[in-house]
Amino acid sequence: MDKPLALKLAPNSLSEVIGQKHLVGEDMILSNLVKNRKLFSMILYGKPGIGKTSIANAIINDLGVRYRFLNATVNSKKDLDVVIEEAKMYDGLVLIMDEIHRLNKDKQDILLPCLENGLITLIGMTTSNPYHAINPAIRSRCQLFELKELETSDIIEGLKRAIKSPYLPNIKIDEETINYIAKVAGNDLRFAYNLLEVAYYSTKDYNVSLDVVKKVNSKPVFFADKDGDAYYDMLSAFQKSIRGSDVDASLHYLARLITLGDLDSIFRRMSVIAYEDIGLANPSIGPKVMAAIEAAKLVGLPEARIPLGTIVTEMALSPKSNTAHIALDEALSDIEKGNVSDIPKHLKNPSTTYKYPHDYKNAFVKQQYLPDKLKNKKYYHPKDLGYEAKLKEIYLYLEKMKKD
Repeated sequence: MDKPLALKLAPNSLSEVIGQKHLVGEDMILSNLVKNRKLFSMILYGKPGIGKTSIANAIINDLGVRYRFLNATVNSKKDLDVVIEEAKMYDGLVLIMDEIHRLNKDKQDILLPCLENGLITLIGMTTSNPYHAINPAIRSRCQLFELKELETSDIIEGLKRAIKSPYLPNIKIDEETINYIAKVAGNDLRFAYNLLEVAYYSTKDYNVSLDVVKKVNSKPVFFADKDGDAYYDMLSAFQKSIRGSDVDASLHYLARLITLGDLDSIFRRMSVIAYEDIGLANPSIGPKVMAAIEAAKLVGLPEARIPLGTIVTEMALSPKSNTAHIALDEALSDIEKGNVSDIPKHLKNPSTTYKYPHDYKNAFVKQQYLPDKLKNKKYYHPKDLGYEAKLKEIYLYLEKMKKD
């Protein structure tokens, strides 16, 4: 079976790696390690298609060392045992391990002593943040190297290299089409190669035109693994853009989430934002968000984008206040610290000393509600924003009444 174009074009040396100049450029750390013929256990992390496997293989080729390749998800404990026995036979080898964050405890227990005594030199690869996803015992024995997103110019460089290669004979393609493939690849060189190869073989005369590419792939691709960091980064960016009142960024991240089709995550995050970030500055936003969610559920995609776009625009442009939930968090903190005391007697049921507010002018009567230990505590600190400015007036009036 013929290998994919991306594999055929895999670099044989660090000097052929596209991008990642902060690691593989002249006099950079990985280049110098190879130059000095010295290798340490390391973890390469970053998004898919940006060169983790390419760099690992290039290091092996440049050094000419014995190695084995495993996947932490697919390969078993027995497979790891075989690698370790081989390492003992040859007095060490390099283990390239993909999905290193999936390594379970049994495999970790076998691998750790081998890393400790130098029998195994590990090159781990992951799309997850190693500081969160990788066992600290493994992490502490490895150097961590982050691969950066490829620039569009890097993708174009890779595409032009593919076009000049012997693997796509008689290909015809113009600059506009190359630039389009680079744009929709979402900084993923592997995806760019795959799209180019499919478009090439889908034609009769190997003329890869813009129309051909658009028929093969009509939707931009961006990295958003729902089980990975990038997906939650997107949800975080969505919330922070609304919180920051940037309507254009809010709609951009909404569009990316809609493209993934995960409406439930959008609904949950909007519900949180309505109360966490907008809150009392515009208390009507909560019911409005729920109405928009129900409308989106009713019509489904693609029409769901209409109520969602409308409500997200209003959310971004709403005044913002977090005072209510901050006040509650402070109250919860007091409870957790044991900073409480007995409920005032007149608030207990039944009570003969309790003053019924409705029997007094303006339905207000001065009496203590907080426990003695906290009777002067102020949790709520209102802002002069939106509807909350009116609540502040009421709050200050009531505070004055208490003093009078």
